[in-house]
Amino acid sequence: MSKKAITPLLAIAVLVLLAIVLNPSPERHREKIRQAIGERSPVARVLGLGSLAAFASSYHSLGVASYTRAGERTLSVGVLGMVFVQQP
Repeated sequence: MSKKAITPLLAIAVLVLLAIVLNPSPERHREKIRQAIGERSPVARVLGLGSLAAFASSYHSLGVASYTRAGERTLSVGVLGMVFVQQP
């Protein structure tokens, strides 16, 4: 194989490896959920609803990405070390 053919394959392999290594942990998802709910509503922060939602969530890893669910609702999605909390 030529050098031009190997370079894109190497870049893809490095990107996949980074996604696997930087996949957010369950604790990171739960912390982001707590923060997001607290920021949306001061009453929810005082009542600890963010902690309750984070506790009730279940973590699922896809290797290169992850997500948390509570019942049928997806609460957060994580990839490359970043966690995005879904709006209600």
